[in-house]
Amino acid sequence: MKTVRLVLSPEAEEIYKYLNKEASTSKTERMILKSVNQKVELIKDNPHFGDPIAKKLIPKEYVINYNVANLFRVELPAYWRMLYTLTDGESKIEIIAFVLDIINHKEYDQKFGYKGN
Repeated sequence: MKTVRLVLSPEAEEIYKYLNKEASTSKTERMILKSVNQKVELIKDNPHFGDPIAKKLIPKEYVINYNVANLFRVELPAYWRMLYTLTDGESKIEIIAFVLDIINHKEYDQKFGYKGN
């Protein structure tokens, strides 16, 4: 069985650092951070844990910047989302779960072209 290694994009790493910094004083950020950490472990156990996003709905920026061919969504508290893609590792004995974004609901809607009410 292939091992699963999780890697954060620069954008996701920035948000992860923000959540870590704010978690000591903000209940919401602490809750989101805890959920991210739990979901990471679930993804390591089952790389297809998240909800698959249809290929035609994958934002162009992910395709251009990271050559994304598949995309999964994981729901987090406070309507946040974590988006990741799966690739083969260099050694072919591992799967890379590459976290592209950890974003709030408004940014998620903008990224996918959804209109607000």
